[in-house]
Amino acid sequence: MEVLNVIIAALFLLVILYIVAQVFIKPVKLLWKLLINSAVGLVLLVLVNYLASYFDFSLPVNIISVLIAGFLGIPGVILLICLQLLLMQ
Repeated sequence: MEVLNVIIAALFLLVILYIVAQVFIKPVKLLWKLLINSAVGLVLLVLVNYLASYFDFSLPVNIISVLIAGFLGIPGVILLICLQLLLMQ
């Protein structure tokens, strides 16, 4: 009977440890993904500005465009390019 209680307690402890680990790992994964996405978006924003200067096209680098490029990454930079092209018309 005592061995059964120890086994149940160990299984319960493993389940609790798994749940706690998941609670701590999910935000770290999200933060890591956001950091990589931000870096790619900002590098792409600078690269687009550099290459587009040859075609008399530029994206304004302000806090809004940096946040869009940082949070959305590559789709954010594409969105900024489309918006700038619409505003140039």
